[in-house]
Amino acid sequence: MNMYDVILKKRNGGELSTNEINYVVEGYVKGEIPDYQMSAFLMAVYFQKMNKRETVDLTMAMAHSGAMLDLSNINGVTVDKHSTGGVGDKTTLVVGPMITAAGGKLAKMSGRGLGHTGGTIDKLESIPGFKTDLSIEEFIDNVNKYGMAVAGQTSNLDPADKMIYALRDVTATVDSTALIASSIMSKKLASGTEKIVLDIKTGSGAFMKTEKEARELAELMVGIGKDAGRKTVAVISKMDQPLGRAVGNSLEVKEAIESLKGNGPDDLMELCYTLGANMLVMAGISKYIAEAKDRLEMTIRDGSALEIFRSVVKAQGGDTGVINDYSVLGEAAEIYQVKAKKSGYVSKINAKEIGMCSMLLGGGRKEKNDNIDFVVGIYILKKIGDYVEENDVIAEIHSESKESAKAIEDRILASYEFSAEKIERGSVIIDTIV
Repeated sequence: MNMYDVILKKRNGGELSTNEINYVVEGYVKGEIPDYQMSAFLMAVYFQKMNKRETVDLTMAMAHSGAMLDLSNINGVTVDKHSTGGVGDKTTLVVGPMITAAGGKLAKMSGRGLGHTGGTIDKLESIPGFKTDLSIEEFIDNVNKYGMAVAGQTSNLDPADKMIYALRDVTATVDSTALIASSIMSKKLASGTEKIVLDIKTGSGAFMKTEKEARELAELMVGIGKDAGRKTVAVISKMDQPLGRAVGNSLEVKEAIESLKGNGPDDLMELCYTLGANMLVMAGISKYIAEAKDRLEMTIRDGSALEIFRSVVKAQGGDTGVINDYSVLGEAAEIYQVKAKKSGYVSKINAKEIGMCSMLLGGGRKEKNDNIDFVVGIYILKKIGDYVEENDVIAEIHSESKESAKAIEDRILASYEFSAEKIERGSVIIDTIV
């Protein structure tokens, strides 16, 4: 067997065997297959696609390319959630404390942001002192003590995904259904979680631009989870505008804390309650979704979810003063107001453009090793369905200078579209795939 023949077979539309897929993953991780051949393989997969069996095999090969985390020492049922990436998506910071306060266990390995999508680890690290580099022992101990821990992915967990994703990012092969599914699910399987709830986003700010693509990915990932013996549910949600109002690391932490205090934006809370309810039902804590949502709402009303967040911040070395004093997070030097050039109802917001603007301010990464400015970002004041008068402030740019804010002002204005007729916001939830 050699890599040339495998590339040729897939390039010509052939179906790869389990042995061939294992050969590719193992050889690449060991350094026996060079980047240029792996890049060619990924491009062949991108154009010729993989069927379900091939995708399951690729997922399993990647998951077993390094250590498989054993969570059996955690007392209780672990349940995890994963988003396919979006703009303003701080759901883990809200859902995690809620389901923990309701009796669940969240042992979450998260990633950093890249491009227009934000990463949970970056958001948490905007809290001074917050440590995400936990040993496996610390990680499991924190889940047992506090019900929840969030850490960066360890270096020996799913190394194939780290190596392959780095190539996908620079070879225009990120938005492949098979490669997205295998990347996400291999990490989930390697991290040992028993129950998995997936948030599959679709819209201008998501990798899956259409509902059809999102549904295809959701069904594939649920199937992979089931084949691997992990109960998996996928929620398809809209990413046709930023989720909530805050885009940017410390801005999103503030919004998450406000949400735990009962002041969360409607779209963010609807998604959090839906994801969290599915997590509680899967964990066997609630029997029905409606009952689970009631339980989650109670954790907000009685303050127990906020107290879980406080305990997790303290356990991982963060400054708990942030709960009541947002200045702990620091503030941008400039807060620049973006004003509407016309009147009307907001009909569209290009979420990806908003995310890209936040990245250009320094709030995200063009490349994996870029440094992040935690305090910059964009706060959305007017969303789809809101009426706007000319010169109304529709967004705030939090930046290091007025010059950097003005450099992206036109892009933010261009990301908004207006209608003379009222636009209904509708639900952020499209469907649930079980």
